[in-house]
Amino acid sequence: MSKPLALFFAVFSVLLMSATAIAISYNGWIAALLFMLTLCNIVVGFIVSAKLKRRNQG
Repeated sequence: MSKPLALFFAVFSVLLMSATAIAISYNGWIAALLFMLTLCNIVVGFIVSAKLKRRNQG
């Protein structure tokens, strides 16, 4: 994975985690939604990384 793409996933994940932490004190449902979005973003980052790595090997 290129460095800018990895940086994008890292920064976006941190922003989602921060938003989740802030949302906990306001609304539990919004916090749960943001938590699920954070997990999805992390998983998508791993999937993109694996696909790019596999493409470069083969």
